[in-house]
Amino acid sequence: MLLKLGVDISRLKSPIRKRLNLIQKLVEIQTFTEVVITSTYEGTHSPRSLHYADLAIDIRKPGTVNELVATLKSRLGSDYDVVDEHDHIHIEYDPK
Repeated sequence: MLLKLGVDISRLKSPIRKRLNLIQKLVEIQTFTEVVITSTYEGTHSPRSLHYADLAIDIRKPGTVNELVATLKSRLGSDYDVVDEHDHIHIEYDPK
């Protein structure tokens, strides 16, 4: 797993941190690329974003992502939201 320069994962809370290895494994299996985390709490997000609660990450899009997003949603479970954004994939812990 790689981190974009300036990204800090040390503040991530347990529900998202414990899924990092699974996220990495799923991305590698489906895309043959390594996960690059591009944001946690850094950067600009919507005011109520779970990034600021240390419960969300953004990862670099590894080319085509439709199947990857579906797999991440399925394997992470219903407590996690996975969103294909314009230039990244957003993953957050947000139990309903």
